[in-house]
Amino acid sequence: MSRKRARNGLAGLFLVLLLSFVFAADDKNELYRIQISNATNGKIEISKDLGLSWEAVGRVIYPVEKVNRKGFTASKWVLPGEVAASAVNAIHIKTEEPQTIFSILPKNFLDVPAGYNSYLSPNSSLCTDISAGKSIFGGGYSPMVGNKVFYFNKQVDATPKAGDVIVIKVIKPAKWPKDIIFENKFGGKITARYFDKEDEIIGEVLRPVIGVGRFAGSRYVSAGRIRANHPGVIDVSTSVGDKVGGFQIIPANHAQSPEMGGARTQTQWMVVGPPKVDGKMLEGVSPLFKYFLKPSYDENNISSLEWENKLLSHFIVEIKLKNKADWRPMLIYTLNAEEDLPEEANKALENVTDIRILFPLK
Repeated sequence: MSRKRARNGLAGLFLVLLLSFVFAADDKNELYRIQISNATNGKIEISKDLGLSWEAVGRVIYPVEKVNRKGFTASKWVLPGEVAASAVNAIHIKTEEPQTIFSILPKNFLDVPAGYNSYLSPNSSLCTDISAGKSIFGGGYSPMVGNKVFYFNKQVDATPKAGDVIVIKVIKPAKWPKDIIFENKFGGKITARYFDKEDEIIGEVLRPVIGVGRFAGSRYVSAGRIRANHPGVIDVSTSVGDKVGGFQIIPANHAQSPEMGGARTQTQWMVVGPPKVDGKMLEGVSPLFKYFLKPSYDENNISSLEWENKLLSHFIVEIKLKNKADWRPMLIYTLNAEEDLPEEANKALENVTDIRILFPLK
């Protein structure tokens, strides 16, 4: 063996040992970790065995070497070095207070569409060859809000550099619900239910959702799936095909954020608060807005040899309708992103009495 190969082998072994040491405290709850080499054509890999082996899932088209110091408002409710948002069309990482982020994007955004309504910035983004809605973007390997992010061997706290190895460790919380139910009415209860624990009231519906809106990323995920989660939103899709459609669940303080003007006057947002008047506000609070939810679905899983296990690993959003006792699949309501919102969209969900997020069993 040449000296160069020997040095490379020792360096690889050192990296495995170093990352194992950094991550040891949470190993028992780890689902998988994402590793991205921040370089042109750098590997994007997944490990499901604490870093002992890796599966390649993509490549970096271009790396990131800048940050966006004017990130979205809700990013202030996570800490530097944490995942600030997980969506089918982007992952945002917070690096500094109060709202400094960089983004990891699917190949669909190699050229960000003009006027695209999101906090995507080509100058502060790492672009991958992975499609929106697949792999780390909602296809089964998404991170969760609040997951820790590391550069090689230290937690993220500064601007990424070319050659950095970005590692995200995806942790499953120990207290895992079987579902969360929202009573879709003023003063409705928000209840987390467990297999082996008592039900827990975790919030209150301050304003129900009645309408469906044209949320851009919903074109990349089917109806009844979580499109995005961040410290100030749960975004649920009602769309199919290449159309858009969905609604959002947001905490009360974030509803007052500058970019959320529509949420204060329109029907496409459910606004939620703490279960008690004097309780802690819900921005960046688990299980709704940190640590628990993520986009997770791939339509190709049904044809997989492991389809049963794969389907049990997804979040599903269901509804109850007025005067009906049974839960049913999410209502499908699609819109054309290029056309004005039709008046009937403002009342598309008026007969929905309850909304349930089913948690993965795997």
